Amino acid sequence: MSRLLRRVACAVSGGVDSAVAALLLRQRGYQVMGVFMKNWDLQDEHGTCTSDQDCRDAQQLCKMLDIPFYQVSFVKEYWNEVFSNLIKEYENGRTPNPDIMCNKNIKFKWLLQFAMETLGADALATGHYARTSQDDEEVFQQKYTGNIDCVFHNFGKDAVKLLKAADSQKDQTFFLSQVSQQALRHVIFPLGDLRKSAVKNMAAEAGFHHILKRKESMGICFIGERNFENFILEYLEPRPGNFVSIEDGKIMGTHKGWFLFTLGQRARIRGQRNAWFVVDKKITTGDVFVAPGTCHPALYRNSLKTDPFHWITQNPPSDLLRDGVMQCSFRFQHQMPLVSCQLTLNPDYTLMVTLAQPVRAPTPGQFAVLYKDDECLGSGKIVTLGSCMQMQKARG
Repeated sequence: MSRLLRRVACAVSGGVDSAVAALLLRQRGYQVMGVFMKNWDLQDEHGTCTSDQDCRDAQQLCKMLDIPFYQVSFVKEYWNEVFSNLIKEYENGRTPNPDIMCNKNIKFKWLLQFAMETLGADALATGHYARTSQDDEEVFQQKYTGNIDCVFHNFGKDAVKLLKAADSQKDQTFFLSQVSQQALRHVIFPLGDLRKSAVKNMAAEAGFHHILKRKESMGICFIGERNFENFILEYLEPRPGNFVSIEDGKIMGTHKGWFLFTLGQRARIRGQRNAWFVVDKKITTGDVFVAPGTCHPALYRNSLKTDPFHWITQNPPSDLLRDGVMQCSFRFQHQMPLVSCQLTLNPDYTLMVTLAQPVRAPTPGQFAVLYKDDECLGSGKIVTLGSCMQMQKARG
C-alpha cells in the first residue's frame, strides 16, 4: 500500500495540541480524518455545555485542513467505565485518577475501535506529548485484531515501549501508563519529539488563531473545571464527620463528607487560623485526620503497595522476574520529580515500592507510575501505604 493511502484518524479536541497533530499528519501525506469525542452531556454550574464550543473549534480546524470531520459519542461508555468508578472510589475513601482511566477505557479502547473498524483507519493519532519505540511505518504494519483487552498474546521482545516526550515539562506518559500493549501498537504521537513552544509556533503559522486563544483545560477528563465539592455532592449524599487532630485526638471541626478530601489537601476548618492538612481518613467513623503544617511528618511515606501491576509491555522486566527486586523511578503525580525506588514483585503480581526518600501524601486510589530511564514501564493503583514518618520516629 502506498504511503499516500495511509488513513489516520486523529482525535481532535478543539485544542492546540490535537490541531498541530492533525496538521503534521496532513503534511506527511496521510489521509487524515478528524474525530471529536463527546463523552459528557451534562451542563456545568453556569448552564452551558462546554463541549459544544470545543466541537465547533474542532470542526473549524478540520475545515481549515480540508479533512473530513466526525463526531462520536461515548457518553454511556464514559459513565460506565470511568465516571461510575470515580464516584465509587471517592465513596470508599480513595482518590481516583479519571484521566488515566479515560485514556485506557475511552480514547485507546472505544475511540481506537471506532477509528479502525468504522472509519477503516490504519492508525489512531492523538496530541499527547509521548513517544513509542515504533516509527509510523511500523505502526501501519501492525495487524489489528479488534481485541484491545486481550492479554493472552505475548509479544516478548517485540513489545512496543512507551517513551517520554522530548519536552520533559509537557511529557504525558503518566496519563498513558494504563494503555494496553494491543492499543499502543496502533497509535501515533506526532508531538512526541516537539516542544510546546514549537507546537504553538506551528499553530500560529497555520492560522489556528481561534484555537490559540483557548486556555488549556485543567479539569476532570471531559467534564472540565468544576467546583469540586458542589459537583461531588450532586452524586453523593453529605455524610458529616469530624476533623480530628492526628497529634492528640482533639476534634478540630466538622466536614460534609470524607470523600471531599484527599491526603495532603489543606483542610479549611472553620475557626482555625493556622493551616491544617489531611493525613488520613476513616470511613467507618467519618473522621478526617489532620495535622498542622504542610510538612508535618504524618504526611510522608517511604513505601506503598500496588494492586496487580499493569506493565506496558505486558510482562514484568526480566531482571525483576529473575531477582524478585529491581531499581527504577516512581511518581504518583503528573509533574512531581521522579524518586528512585526498589520494587519487590509479590506472587500475586502486586508490587511493594520502597522509596529512596519519603514523598508527601501518596494516596490510595491514585497510580504509582514507574520509569526506567526514558521508558514508562506502566502503573499500578496504590492500595496501601507504609507507616508514616511520624510513626517511624515514634518507634525509633
